[in-house]
Amino acid sequence: MDYPKTRRGEVVETLHGHEIADPYRWLEDPDSEETRAWVAAQNALTEAFLADVGSRSSFSELMRTIVLRPVVTPPMYRSGWYLLSRNDGSAPQNTWYVARSLDELAEGGRVLFDPSTWSEDGTSSLAGLSVAGDGSLAAYAVSAGGSDWQHVRIIDPSTSEPLDEPEVVSKFSSLRWLPGHRTFLYTHYGDARAEGTSTEALPHPVIKAHTVGTAVETDPVVLEFPDDPRRSLWPDTSSDGRWIAMAMNHGTDEKFAMWLSRTDGAKVGEPLRVIEEFAHYQEFVDVVDDVLYLVTDEDAPRGRLVALDLAAVEAGEPATWRTVVPETEHALSGAVLAGDVLVVHHLADASPVLTRYSLDGEDLGRLDVTGGSVLAMSGEAGRDELLVSMDSVTSPMQAFVVTPSTGDVRALSLVEETWRAPDLEITRHRATSADGTPVPYWLLKPAGLPDEPVPTLMYGYGGFNVAIGASFSSIDTGWLTAGGAVAIANLRGGGEFGTEWYEQGTRAAKQNVFDDFAALGRHLIATGITTSPQLAAYGASNGGLLIGALITQHPGLVAAAVPMVGVLDLLRFHRFTIGSAWISDYGDPDVAEDFEVALAYSPLHHIREGETYPATLVVTGDHDDRVVPAHSHKFTATLQRAQGGEAPILTRVETSTGHGAGKPRAVAAQEAADVLAFLAHHTGLVLRAH
Repeated sequence: MDYPKTRRGEVVETLHGHEIADPYRWLEDPDSEETRAWVAAQNALTEAFLADVGSRSSFSELMRTIVLRPVVTPPMYRSGWYLLSRNDGSAPQNTWYVARSLDELAEGGRVLFDPSTWSEDGTSSLAGLSVAGDGSLAAYAVSAGGSDWQHVRIIDPSTSEPLDEPEVVSKFSSLRWLPGHRTFLYTHYGDARAEGTSTEALPHPVIKAHTVGTAVETDPVVLEFPDDPRRSLWPDTSSDGRWIAMAMNHGTDEKFAMWLSRTDGAKVGEPLRVIEEFAHYQEFVDVVDDVLYLVTDEDAPRGRLVALDLAAVEAGEPATWRTVVPETEHALSGAVLAGDVLVVHHLADASPVLTRYSLDGEDLGRLDVTGGSVLAMSGEAGRDELLVSMDSVTSPMQAFVVTPSTGDVRALSLVEETWRAPDLEITRHRATSADGTPVPYWLLKPAGLPDEPVPTLMYGYGGFNVAIGASFSSIDTGWLTAGGAVAIANLRGGGEFGTEWYEQGTRAAKQNVFDDFAALGRHLIATGITTSPQLAAYGASNGGLLIGALITQHPGLVAAAVPMVGVLDLLRFHRFTIGSAWISDYGDPDVAEDFEVALAYSPLHHIREGETYPATLVVTGDHDDRVVPAHSHKFTATLQRAQGGEAPILTRVETSTGHGAGKPRAVAAQEAADVLAFLAHHTGLVLRAH
């Protein structure tokens, strides 16, 4: 193809004894005129190519039907209010509603706010919402253009009237109200430039407290660790508001310390340093009668739920942990306290199982709910009600009301479905990775397909302890509706099977993830599900890295690939925005040993001149300040120059969007349509009537 000219610079660095050329480093500046011109030229080329793809208009129509249909988000209960968001399909963002009862909310409720009105182009979105303990105030966070930066505003839920308050600017923040109901905690990042196109590395986080009616400039610091700049701070509150739990880790590392502090009005007391060492996974559940409940993997790689008497610790007694729910054969994914019952979420072969336990650990029975993954569980101590929402490969959301004391379950009907997914055959399989490890995956096929190879789409993630379930995806649904098959992988590095499974896909063992995914592709071919010319793959973020590694390590395995907002330069990821947080999974490129590991698989650095690469569409957003678009830009430019085959190397750069959250629905629909049209064009998938 006649690609846009991309200037090659002369940047060469010696890193740990290696000469590393970086000719497209100038593309790291997203605001330069040269980068903007390059993006415009690349988008024009991609648009011209897609305009000639015959199925694009059909996929556009299909994805508008799927993505722009009426939707409702999982309902939640917060401090006397029930909340959810709705969209009839016509608005770029969902409108949020509030009511005092579920019945009132189901009948409509009252508008709390409408994010579609926050910007002219509909690209501003809700990034967080927290209600004060007495229900009198709510803090909500606004993201502009998909950025991770949050502009926090205050509203009165009883009137939907915003308060005339200065905005608090935050990022990666857990907004938590103190029991005086006028002060909330938030995360502050010093004088960092709070713009979506900023790429500068963030300074160390600081927990501050803002009191309504006071100047932001006077907000006091509650906790910071300037000598430990990578320490992340995650405040949470007990159901009764009497305790603040401060979970701490380093970046995205899954090893946590935990401090607990009593609260009084707008004050946070001296912390009980319950867990000092960063040695194990710890997840706060709640505090009841001064007893702390949390999930841990200490002495339990698949997780257990434990309890600690905080009052005894305050009195000077040694911390004595009590096991409430012991480790089982299934990975413990989380727990919530509702009423006086613990509802515990396990993963049985990566599928959710919810079980009730008493506070003493008595098994009270499973809940009669099923789905591909749990979207949310909303409950609190003292209230005999739990809201559970789940999805499946055919449905984006199903909500349930659970009575924890009895286990009774009632399905909520919150939206009239206007789209019916195709009937599917869903089966469970295992491929064998390079080291002999079985790699589980779901195979989804439209019912009634002939017993012959069909165009097949692989999806995977494999990182950061994220569990991948048989969940809803608009891209997968579009592909299945068109008549193709989909394989959803459970790769090492994920959280489906406990700590050991996760650690087998991190740092020096990261190559296992890529081997697992390649094994899936080979298994699909060997079992006659598909062929290499019919096989495609996509993934986003860490999954974008997965796709980049797949096509640079196994360029002949798939016919087409789409890495989306991917981490593709593993030698410089830690120098941008929040990138240093990912050292937990990728290692530290400034350390020689870690550098060698990263260099061995970094997709950008494994592109070979003259190699025949599959058709590739690199997708990113110009306001992605999590995985900055430079990763995608440099990968695209390098792959275009190196391509020795005839398959196109294209990029699609969406404007005023970020890493994915808050993307206007029509924009998301067209992006999905373009991805599907590109992949279908190169695998022979013909969109059948629907």
